[in-house]
Amino acid sequence: MNIPEGLKYTKDHEWVKIDGNTATVGITDFAQSELGDIVYVDISSVGQQVNEHDIFGTVEAVKTVSDLYMPVTAKVLEVNPLLDASPEKVNEDPYGDGWMIKVEIKGKADGLLTASQYKELIGK
Repeated sequence: MNIPEGLKYTKDHEWVKIDGNTATVGITDFAQSELGDIVYVDISSVGQQVNEHDIFGTVEAVKTVSDLYMPVTAKVLEVNPLLDASPEKVNEDPYGDGWMIKVEIKGKADGLLTASQYKELIGK
């Protein structure tokens, strides 16, 4: 199970890479493995401010649809354009080409987990 140090995590299985007041967000390796083959990513919140813990989109796998939860209060700046044609990038490279959104952080990001806290959460 790949859980990179240097990223932050949520109890909802999103990862966050913070760079100043911007952040890149995706789902963890654990989440994509639990979902199975991802066939569609639906994120229509570009330009919107989304509060922490609110839904910013959905991810559809072969057998289920799962909501995506905003890890911090932020304005959605960009959605990964690769995911329209290649949603499987989320399975193949969740921390790289499979990122989902880039955001401008509008609140505090102090409710996030470290890699070791996330490992403990998922029992790894």
